[in-house]
Amino acid sequence: MKKLFISSDHAGYNLKEIIKKKFNKKFKFEDLGTKDSEKSVNYPDFAHKLCKKVANNDKNMGILVCGSGIGMAIAANRHKKIRAAMCYSLKNTKLSRLHNNANIITLGSRLTKKKIALKCVEIFVNTKFEGGRHLKRIRKI
Repeated sequence: MKKLFISSDHAGYNLKEIIKKKFNKKFKFEDLGTKDSEKSVNYPDFAHKLCKKVANNDKNMGILVCGSGIGMAIAANRHKKIRAAMCYSLKNTKLSRLHNNANIITLGSRLTKKKIALKCVEIFVNTKFEGGRHLKRIRKI
C-alpha cells in the first residue's frame, strides 16, 4: 500500500478528511495536520512540515490543501527536492506528473469541486513521470 503524506490548513481541513476517507483502502496516509479543527492556522507551517517528509525520499508524495491551493504551492516550492503543482483540472494534474514529475499536489478547497479534487488525487498518484526530454528540464530547476 502506497504511503502518502497529507496536510491542510483550516480552509482545507474538510477536503483533507474527505480525501482520506475516500482513499483509505488504497493508500496509507500520514496526516500532518491540522488534525481536528477548522480553527484558523498558518498554512506555511503545515506545508513546511510535509515538505520535509516528502524531500526525504524520491518515492514520497504529498497532498496539501488550503482554500485556494496557491499559498500551499508557494510555500512548498521554496524547498529543495520539492515540485508542488497546484492542480485544478484532470489535464493539468496528469501533466504535472508526466512532464514535471511533481511530488506534491496542492488543491484549493474553495475553488475546486470535491468530485474533481478526488479525481485529481487519483490521477496524481497513479500517473508515472515520462522522463526523457523532461528529465533534463527538471534538473535545471
